[in-house]
Amino acid sequence: MIEKQYHIISNTGFARPARMLVSTSAKYLSKLVLEYEGIAVELDYSAQSIMDVMSLGIRPGDPFHIRAEGIDSYQALQSIEDHFSKMKVISNV
Repeated sequence: MIEKQYHIISNTGFARPARMLVSTSAKYLSKLVLEYEGIAVELDYSAQSIMDVMSLGIRPGDPFHIRAEGIDSYQALQSIEDHFSKMKVISNV
């Protein structure tokens, strides 16, 4: 299992990153979980998963964690980090 911590650096909200997280998770076999303030949401490719992530109410500057567990967990987290970097709305803490 791998876990990384991130935080939002933009005031534009979390809708685009939430959609990216859910769509990226569909490309990997590993189980990906986003955790914020003790609440965990599994990132599977569904509209409900996007709504679950959005309902967490992650605010700019607040840290959140993404856990990956499985055969391609390193690749999954690297892909997420690459997307975050391109979007310039989230960074590693």
